[in-house]
Amino acid sequence: MKEFHCGSLVPGCEWHTRAGEEAEVMRRAVEHMRETHGETTIRETMIEAIRSRIEKVRDAA
Repeated sequence: MKEFHCGSLVPGCEWHTRAGEEAEVMRRAVEHMRETHGETTIRETMIEAIRSRIEKVRDAA
């Protein structure tokens, strides 16, 4: 499982997501940035910032 906490990029944001594939975490994170934080253009630097904050987590038992 992979996990992303938006607060690691946008201080104070409590949103997070978890999925089996990094690509799905990225898709959800980009959608969240657009819908919640008003980002209209997702630049490569933002993609890199999100990707660098995705963590591998142990699957829940």
